[in-house]
Amino acid sequence: MPDFDPRALAVVERLNTAGFRTVLVGGCVRDSLLSIPLHDYDIATAALPQQVLEICADLRCVETGLKHGTVTVLSGGLPLEVTTFRKEGDYTDHRRPDKVTFTDDLSLDLARRDFTINAMAWGQEGLIDLFGGCADLEDRLIRCVGDPDRRFSEDALRPLRGLRLAAQLDFSLEEHTAAALRRHIPELRYVAWERITTEFLRLLCSPAAPRVLLEFPEAVVQILPELAPSVGFDQRNPHHCYDVYTHSVKTLANVPPDPALRLAALLHDVGKPPAFTLDEEGIGHFYGHPKISAMLSEKALGRLRLDKATQERILTLIARHDLPVEPTRRWVGRWLSRLGEEVFFDLMALKRADGLACALPGGEREQIRSQAEQLARTMIAEQACFTMKDLAVNGHDAKKAGLHGPEIGAALRSLLDQVAQGELPNDRDVLLTKLSQKSGA
Repeated sequence: MPDFDPRALAVVERLNTAGFRTVLVGGCVRDSLLSIPLHDYDIATAALPQQVLEICADLRCVETGLKHGTVTVLSGGLPLEVTTFRKEGDYTDHRRPDKVTFTDDLSLDLARRDFTINAMAWGQEGLIDLFGGCADLEDRLIRCVGDPDRRFSEDALRPLRGLRLAAQLDFSLEEHTAAALRRHIPELRYVAWERITTEFLRLLCSPAAPRVLLEFPEAVVQILPELAPSVGFDQRNPHHCYDVYTHSVKTLANVPPDPALRLAALLHDVGKPPAFTLDEEGIGHFYGHPKISAMLSEKALGRLRLDKATQERILTLIARHDLPVEPTRRWVGRWLSRLGEEVFFDLMALKRADGLACALPGGEREQIRSQAEQLARTMIAEQACFTMKDLAVNGHDAKKAGLHGPEIGAALRSLLDQVAQGELPNDRDVLLTKLSQKSGA
């Protein structure tokens, strides 16, 4: 028997003992068979929601979605989604069923699910696999339950969810499922952007994301149409052996699985097609493309409904990804101060990944970047001054020196820049003198 949490099994047993067939279902069964640690538990039962509430009355219960048959039961602090077996009507809005009918037939409940590997259950009799999910796990396949066109038309998010699952598990899509998925990708327009963003970011941060993104560029372009001109765009440059889209995906593959970093990698060259020029020798150039990339990406990130801080972090990385690096204390201090530690090291990671995705990765440029990164870590360990809070003077000192309003911030930023670059010591007396000079006192 798989290693299910006893707290989940206790609720399953409780409902079975009360006379209602009850099983663990979906992702927890799939992941247990793959020996993946379990985090979420879904339970399906013949009991109606009100009956679940009565049987689990001594446990904390939340009426999550009674209309659709779901009660969240907290068993020893573990949240369990307990849902009544159900059949579903048509999905005229491509998002939710028009009608839900409760049933006591587990097979009807499993038949409505998206993919075979999510349509397995575990009950008193052991594994219940009516649609070949176990075989698809062995073959590492994502396959729809029944007619894939019907499954994808029911819920317009399912194509993206299928790609995310393939990237997460490093599975391939079964031939007919893949063909139907491509046909239904445009229906993502029916889905709220918040739902799309959640699935898309999970996809981008999954182990097999690069392969899936390269196999299904039409899905990416549906979400980020700004990338459409990049697909297949020949860079005509000896430094690049891939088209712009492939280069971007391979850059993504070489940064850590952080949503902001991966989006920055995917979008960093989105401005290359509109910036493209050919010189007299037929060599392609992309002058000013970081600025154009940032402008295009700003629209895309706004559409994804990302929070402002994350958008600014991504746009900074995109706008600065072509920044020439110098392995000097002055250069490192300047950019640590201007970007902050987190974004500085993100930029170093993006530049490294960008270089690895070129025709001739490594070389002198990578050596310089590595030296600058190491120097930054040394300077941080030395507790050098890179932020306003570390500066030996503050706004009160600037006021006392005779500065007013915007002059105060401008003067402090100027001093911080000079201290960070090693042009001035972070010495209070020295900086007070400089403030006095700026005020003309």
